Amino acid sequence: MSDKIKSTNITWHDATVTVEDRRRKNGHQGAVLWFTGLSASGKSTIAQAVQAALFEMGCQVYVLDGDNVRHGLNKDLGFSPEDREENIRRIGEVAALFCDAGFIVSTAFISPYRSDRDKARALCPEQFCEVYVKCSVEVCETRDPKGLYQKAREGKIPEFTGISAPYEEPENAELVLDTAELSVEDCVEAVLAYLQEKGKLNR
Repeated sequence: MSDKIKSTNITWHDATVTVEDRRRKNGHQGAVLWFTGLSASGKSTIAQAVQAALFEMGCQVYVLDGDNVRHGLNKDLGFSPEDREENIRRIGEVAALFCDAGFIVSTAFISPYRSDRDKARALCPEQFCEVYVKCSVEVCETRDPKGLYQKAREGKIPEFTGISAPYEEPENAELVLDTAELSVEDCVEAVLAYLQEKGKLNR
C-alpha cells in the first residue's frame, strides 16, 4: 500500500509537553520493544510478562498484541501480503505515538517481512528495539495453543506464516530470545537488562 499522504490542508502542531518533560515525570524514556517471531513462539507471553515487571517498577507501559488489534483497529485487514504490510504500518505508527507519549510499548506481532519491520524502526530509530523471539516451526507446532498449525497443514488456513507463507528472520535484532531454551523469566531478565544497559530506565 502507498505511503503517499492524501490529506490536504493539514499542519503539524508542536506539543506543549515535551519528550523531556514526560521522561522527567515518568522516570524513564519511551521505547518500542518490537517482538517478532512465529505463531506460538512466545511473543505475547513474554511481552505481557515484561509489561508486568515494568509496571511493578512504576513504568508507563502498554502491549499492542496482534490478535487484540485485529479485533478493532485492524479488523478490516486479512492476511494477504498487502494486508500484512498495512497491519504492520498501522501498528508502527501507533507504537511510535505511544513512545512519543513516554510509554515503553511492546508490540507482539509475527511481522514476517523485514522491510515492514524496518519501516516501523524508521519511525523512532533511537527508541526501537527489535526482539526476535526465536523458535523453530517444529517446536511451535508442538505448542500450537490455538490449533492453527494443524489447520494450516490441513489447508484450512491459507497464507499461514511458517507453513504456506514466508517468515524473514531478523538479521540484526537487538535481542534474540530462544524460547526453546529460555524460560519466560530468563527472557524478561534479558529485556530488562537491555533497557538498563541502554539507559532507558532512569529509576
